[in-house]
Amino acid sequence: MTQHQPLSPTADGSWFLSPCIEWIFKEEHADICDRVRAAAAAGLPGVEFHMWRNKPLDDLKRAADDSGLIITSFLVEPRCSFVTLEGGEALITAVSESADAARRVGARALVVASGMNIPQASRREQLDALVSNLRRVAPLVEERGLTLLLEPVNTLVDHPGVFLDSNAEGLDVVAEVGHPAVRLLFDLYHSAAMRETAAQAIGQRAHLIGHVQAADLPGRNQPGSGGIDWRGSLQLLRQCGYRGAIGLEYRPLGGSLDSIEQTRRAFGA
Repeated sequence: MTQHQPLSPTADGSWFLSPCIEWIFKEEHADICDRVRAAAAAGLPGVEFHMWRNKPLDDLKRAADDSGLIITSFLVEPRCSFVTLEGGEALITAVSESADAARRVGARALVVASGMNIPQASRREQLDALVSNLRRVAPLVEERGLTLLLEPVNTLVDHPGVFLDSNAEGLDVVAEVGHPAVRLLFDLYHSAAMRETAAQAIGQRAHLIGHVQAADLPGRNQPGSGGIDWRGSLQLLRQCGYRGAIGLEYRPLGGSLDSIEQTRRAFGA
């Protein structure tokens, strides 16, 4: 059985910043490999992005290796519904191919959302399907030393109709799956958009969180541009024992480097 790689590259397991180069450094660098190099030049140890099938994976790996960066995560593609009641082979194919791509580029984790709500099915039926489907694909990521991250997303601003929009319920799902390769992606922006507090969202279950992402509300811009209490939220995560990446999944207001500096100030770093 393959040993899981920790999402943190630091010796003490403390959290670190991992910009989403889908948006950050985009205005400064058209080439995504140059965005990796820009992140390294800014002193950031990791990067992440969204879709992988439209990316030059071999070039990205070279850029990351040459820069000494890790690729923290990207999305399972094509996107599939994990609340499907059929449990189709499309899930197996999507996760298998994405996991192979992650190994090829050296990424640590894959991200999935639940899929859209199915009106004709009860919530319990869809929760059962979500748990069952995650259990089906968990061995596929485990054997490659990866983590599968389940991300609840907000339905009030950005993603109406998505099934899973609660981090507390997402943690219930991860706990019920009961597999070490399946963890929650706790996105503070989506959580705030759903009017959760960090304490309400995670309670005493930070050990089930595999990754954290950050953007401010409103606007989904850099931390410090909106109203989220970043110092309080991050202090809570530390107190709960979270160690790993803080993914910067925001659209920069102004230059990318300035936005990162504003983020660091907002975090108290």
